[in-house]
Order: sequence, then C-alpha cells, then structure tokens
Amino acid sequence: MADVPSRQVERRIDEGAGDLETLIELGLAEEQPVPQYQGLFLEPDLPPAEEPQ
Repeated sequence: MADVPSRQVERRIDEGAGDLETLIELGLAEEQPVPQYQGLFLEPDLPPAEEPQ
C-alpha cells in the first residue's frame, strides 16, 4: 500500500448555531444583556377581591 501524503488541517468556523458561551469566548458574539422587567407593566390600583362565602 502506498504512503498517503498528510493533508494540511484546515480549521474554519461554521455558520451553524453554536452555544453562546463558546461564541463569546471566541470573540464571535457579545454577551447578551439580561432583560429587566421591573416597572415595565403597570398594575391597576384595585382593592383586593372579596372571597365568596
């Protein structure tokens, strides 16, 4: 059997979805902000509901 010449390993990043932590480590994505929901919704100022007896 003839000797097969070694091939140069070519590393490239695929366009598929990766896990975000890995993408951040590679510098391909930025850390996503944590959404803040406090104060986003207005609660109506209603008296507490009465329990039926």
